[in-house]
Amino acid sequence: MIKVKLNNGTKMPIVGLGTWQSKPEEAYNAVLSALKAGYRHIDTAAIYGNEDMVGKAINDSNIPREEIFLTTKIWNTEQGYEKTKKAVDDSLKKLNQEYVDLILIHWFKGYKLATETYKALEEAYKSGKTKAIGVSNYNVHHIENILNTCEIVPAVNQVETHVHLQNQFLFEYCQSKGIQLEGYAPLKSWLIKEVLEDELLNELANKYNKTVPQIVIRWFVQRGIVVIPKSVNPDRIKANNDVWDFELTDDDMSKIKKLNKGRKLFVEMDNVPF
Repeated sequence: MIKVKLNNGTKMPIVGLGTWQSKPEEAYNAVLSALKAGYRHIDTAAIYGNEDMVGKAINDSNIPREEIFLTTKIWNTEQGYEKTKKAVDDSLKKLNQEYVDLILIHWFKGYKLATETYKALEEAYKSGKTKAIGVSNYNVHHIENILNTCEIVPAVNQVETHVHLQNQFLFEYCQSKGIQLEGYAPLKSWLIKEVLEDELLNELANKYNKTVPQIVIRWFVQRGIVVIPKSVNPDRIKANNDVWDFELTDDDMSKIKKLNKGRKLFVEMDNVPF
C-alpha cells in the first residue's frame, strides 16, 4: 500500500474505502471486508448516518488503531464555530474513537461559515482530536479564503474526480499550496456504466489483464491523487485494492487524459442547496 505524506507529516494511504450511501449494517461489513483485504484507509461522514457502524467495524477488526486512517466530515447544518466544536465531539462519540485521522468541512457554505468552521477544526487538531484537517468540495477561491484566515494550511481537499472530470488545474493548484487532492466518485457513481463501457478503458483492461475499475484506480495512484472507491461487495472491495502489481505506461496515461470532458455529476460547489 502506497501512502502519501500530508503537509504536517501524517501519512495517508492513497487508496481507501468510501462509505457514502452505505447503510449502517452494509458499512460495518464493508469496512471489515476492506480491512481484511488490506485497506488501511476508511472514509465516512456525519451525514452518511453510518459513523457508529464504521467505528464498530474498526474496533472489531483487531487491527491496531494507529494502522488505520479514518476520515469524517462536518455536515453543512453543523458549520459555524460552536456547532462544529460539538459536531467533532459527536462524531468521535458515534465512531467510538479517541481521535480521527482527518476531519473535513463537507461543503462550502459561505466564506464566513467556512472561516468559523475551520477555526474550530484547528482547535480540534491542536487538542489531538484529529491528526489532520482539511476541506471537501472546495474550489480555488474557497481555499484562498481559508488560506487568508487560517493558522494551519488544509492537509486535504476531497472533490469529485474521475476520468471525465480530471481536475488537473485544481490538482496543480493544491500541489502548489501543499494540499493533497483526494478524489471521490472515481468510477462516476451512478453513471459507472459510462466508465465500465468505455472503449479505451476496456482496451487497457485487456492489455494489463485487469478490470476497468482497477485501471481507473491505478490511474489515480500514478497521478498521486488519493482515491476512495465505494463498494459493499466483498469481491469488488478486494479487487479495487489489487492495483499494486502493474503500472500504466506514460503513453496509456496520456490516452486516459484525453477522456477528460470536464463533466461534473454532483452539485456545483458555489451553489449548494442543502
